[in-house]
Amino acid sequence: MTGWKFLPCVTLTGIALLWLAGCVSQKKYDVLEAAYQQLNRTMSAEIATNQMHIERLQNAIKVTVNSELLFPSGEWDMSVEAQQTIGKIVPILAPMQQTQIVVNGYTDNVPIGPGLRRQGITSNLELSQRRAATVMQFLIAQGVKPSLVSAQGLGEANPVASNDTAEGRAQNRRVELTLTGSGT
Repeated sequence: MTGWKFLPCVTLTGIALLWLAGCVSQKKYDVLEAAYQQLNRTMSAEIATNQMHIERLQNAIKVTVNSELLFPSGEWDMSVEAQQTIGKIVPILAPMQQTQIVVNGYTDNVPIGPGLRRQGITSNLELSQRRAATVMQFLIAQGVKPSLVSAQGLGEANPVASNDTAEGRAQNRRVELTLTGSGT
């Protein structure tokens, strides 16, 4: 019990309140869990081919989409196929109209080439910002409330794999949609 003398203000009630403060309400958890399950069912083909990964977090869902599924190399406009893929997610979000959606764009660490420079893109950060903004604008065009969606490009920050291999670079070129909160 010598450890407790250093924390005289800590009581069992205080510990319980701190623990509860970090918990998610059952209703929010249930809404997010239902959306998570539905996303997994709806996007099973993309998940099976490693084009998409869906992760359940405590108070959020993170959908990671391989950039090659969404954008041709060196571009930020979504193909028709990409629009159809992201379009499958929108009906799942419809009942969650208080859910915040953060769209993060990422790239590998390969420097911007002359083709993109001619189009005014001077950095991976700028390319990732344009891609994230494109996905955000598509979600809004499909009926997601504009006040609930934000986009940011993070360039080559936060790689999920080594940039030393083609496979690793492909994994680092991605767009993540993080859904937080619930449609209470």
